Order: sequence, then C-alpha cells, then structure tokens
Amino acid sequence: MQTSSKIAAPAILVLLGLAALPGTAVAREEGPEFEDYARVMNVAPIVERVSMPEQRCHTEYRQVTREEDRRVGGSILGGLTGAIVGNQIGRGNGRTAATAVGAITGAVVGDRIQNGQGRETVSEEPVQRCQVVDHYQDRTTGYNVTYKYHGETYTTVMNHDPGNRLRVVVTVHPIDD
Repeated sequence: MQTSSKIAAPAILVLLGLAALPGTAVAREEGPEFEDYARVMNVAPIVERVSMPEQRCHTEYRQVTREEDRRVGGSILGGLTGAIVGNQIGRGNGRTAATAVGAITGAVVGDRIQNGQGRETVSEEPVQRCQVVDHYQDRTTGYNVTYKYHGETYTTVMNHDPGNRLRVVVTVHPIDD
C-alpha cells in the first residue's frame, strides 16, 4: 500500500497547485439538495392564435332540362301504315316506289305523333357546394410564472398554472472566495 500512497500524494499536490493558478477551474462538489416552496407573484398565460381551417358545405338545387326518351312504336306503326297506303296507290314499278315513300313518310309522321316535337322534362337536382374557411382559435401553450424565494424574484415558463405557491429545489454549495 505504500506504493499507492507515494503516487497519490504527488497527484494531490498537482491538483492543489492547479487550483492556486488564476483562471483555473476546479470542479466543486455539490452540496445537499432539498425542496421548499416559493410564493407565486404573477401568472400570465402564453396564448397562441392557431389557424384551424374547416370545410363548410351547403346544398343548392339547380334546374335540369332533359329530353324524354324517344320511343320507336310510333315510327314502326306509321311506317307499316304508310307502306300499306303507298302499295295501294302505285302500279307496276311505281308501286314499289310508292310503298317505299309511304313507309318513310308514315315512319316520320308516326314518330312525331308519339314523341312530339322535342318534349322535355324539367327537374331539380341537388348539388353540394363546399369551401374551406379559416377558423382561428386561441390556445394556451404555457404560463409565464413570476415567483419570489428568499427575497429574490425569478421568472420561469411552465406548462400549467402552479397556483399561489411553487415547489422549488434548492441546492446548497459553498462559494470559495
């Protein structure tokens, strides 16, 4: 054990010598810590305005015009009737032409009678319209807390309102002058 004390003694002397040099920092040993309470002087919420876009929708009604579906029964019946009448009128090669003209004329007349001249229906159709509207909301993000401990005033930011008193941790260590 004498060997280790011979090495330790010069190391302690070197550390003491460094401590004596100006501007040299030597680590201090921290003293005991304990909890105490400080008196809260002021609490001010930190408020931040946040944009919260929201979508607002409403339903509008628009008029829609549609042509009715065309039906073919009138064309077929008119074409047959026209072909019969044309066949009665003509003779020889003229009979074939009269039958063809009667069929075409009968089909057009039959279609117009059944489907009218472009009948249309009007109805209302719902249409949803949406737009994004900026909606601002104030949020408390923290609290500026001013407190007093042993005659000194301190300020800190906390995430909650501490109330009338604030728990603090006090560390004691000597100051070497």
